[in-house]
Amino acid sequence: MATVTQALAEKREHSVFICDFSPPRGANPEYFDDARALEADFICVAYNPGKAVRVDSVAAAHEIKRVTGRDAVFNLSPRDMNRLALESRLLGAQLLGLENVVVVQGDAFTDRDSATPVKDYTATGLIAAIARLNTGVDHKASRLRAPTQFAIGASIDLGRGIEHEARLSRRKVEAGAQFFISQPVFTVSEMEDFLDAYSDLAGAPLAQPVFWGLQILTKDGVLFSNVPADLTRDLEQGRDGVDIALEGYALFREAGVHGIYLVSPILRGGARDYTAAQRFLREVQTSPVA
Repeated sequence: MATVTQALAEKREHSVFICDFSPPRGANPEYFDDARALEADFICVAYNPGKAVRVDSVAAAHEIKRVTGRDAVFNLSPRDMNRLALESRLLGAQLLGLENVVVVQGDAFTDRDSATPVKDYTATGLIAAIARLNTGVDHKASRLRAPTQFAIGASIDLGRGIEHEARLSRRKVEAGAQFFISQPVFTVSEMEDFLDAYSDLAGAPLAQPVFWGLQILTKDGVLFSNVPADLTRDLEQGRDGVDIALEGYALFREAGVHGIYLVSPILRGGARDYTAAQRFLREVQTSPVA
């Protein structure tokens, strides 16, 4: 077993890949066959993407770890559970051998959703709560019989503004975040601008590693970020999304990036093309810059 931070420290000059995975809308173990083929270092289980009913991220991460033998990361949001439920869920995750958690806020509910948000914690507040659990203390300041040992991750979305994310990331670091994953980025300059903004605000460089988002594009797919016009044009003209992602990966590597959060192509309706993700990973494995 390993945490993402340990893996990155041990690999040093090599890349560490965290590949996203959307849990299925059904509890049949066969629905996890897609995860078996993903040769990433870690598989990161999303938390109810699209606000749809799906297999719980903790249970899905445990099942992936069981059937693949690979380490898993689970996402967790404070949106749907109160403090008692969240901290009990985290103890259960630790019991199941899960060591890596990424705290996300989760999409806000609208009037069209038939669920009510819970506001016991913000994302930053939940990060702080997990950090306290790692010291053996729960939200009531009561001692646990044993502390948890989570590697605590947080999210970055540069689409919400670089200065905004720099300020928020600083608060997350102060709360106890140990690593970050980002929504997809398409230019190295975005990363550099964010890191510069963080350093200016904090008075020191960001010490926590960032797994920068690298999305494999597909024509008419769902996007989480603004895609440069030249890449959109390439897709329209039939260029393979895996080829585009490999080119982006080479630029990341030239910039000294070693942590990659790989986002599989997202099709309309929420389905993922994990075959494309595995093609990308296989190509990387045979590359001299891996």
